[in-house]
Amino acid sequence: MFITSEPLRVAVFTCIAMLAFAGNSLLCRMALTDAALDPASFTIIRLVSGALTLAIIYSVKNGINLTGGSWTAATALFIYAAGFSFAYTGMNTGTGALLLFGAVQLTMIGYSLANKERFNIVQTIGFVVALSGLIILLLPSAISPAIVPSLLMLSAGVAWAVYTLMGRKSAKPLWVTTGNFWRVLPLLIILLWWLPEDSVSSITSAGLMYAVLSGALASGAGYALWYSVLPHLQSSVAATIQLSVPVIAMLMGWVFLDELITAQMLIAGLATLGGIALVIRYK
Repeated sequence: MFITSEPLRVAVFTCIAMLAFAGNSLLCRMALTDAALDPASFTIIRLVSGALTLAIIYSVKNGINLTGGSWTAATALFIYAAGFSFAYTGMNTGTGALLLFGAVQLTMIGYSLANKERFNIVQTIGFVVALSGLIILLLPSAISPAIVPSLLMLSAGVAWAVYTLMGRKSAKPLWVTTGNFWRVLPLLIILLWWLPEDSVSSITSAGLMYAVLSGALASGAGYALWYSVLPHLQSSVAATIQLSVPVIAMLMGWVFLDELITAQMLIAGLATLGGIALVIRYK
């Protein structure tokens, strides 16, 4: 992208990354429900396609080098991706998003406080308003999920927060992200235990397409962009920005799945985005 201003580049890449994260929720839901793809197959296809895409992108200018990242980050990526997919088989979209991003916020804000990073008064108000908007958006449609799916989604949220925090230390985000995706591939053998006997024959073209798009675009390219902007964001700001993802996912559901948007949803969305604006503006 030909963006000369550093603040503008960070803003644009952050917006694209949030769209990618929301796209993952949409694609996962479409694959598991509309295409009847099992969560283990979705996770495997998603991560493999993401690893291949990142390797191609990185090798264009830098040659093949898959040694970046770390096994800790790869493990966090695996826990997030697997927990995310399996949890959504036992809960609705609103409940899952609330659990996932609630865990992300608590983990990242806890890290910020442990490292003596503080909100000022305006930031505190903004974060409370953003979180309140998210709760208004999700709670009315929430259904109490079973304990196992709940724990899986909470684990996915904590793992994603860890992966995000590790990304803030990256000097070569594309190299690191590519390495993390390739390091996660051996861990996929764990998912073979949860593959249905007819998993290969039951994969439809639609399910395959959703999983590949989730891996190649929403995950691979999206995570690379997110890693590139994380060094420029405080942990608390990065945590708050991610509150926009459920709102974006709601809009995507309206556009692509003809889901109804009520006045209550619009108010919640405005509160969430307005709160995020306060946190960013007065950081």
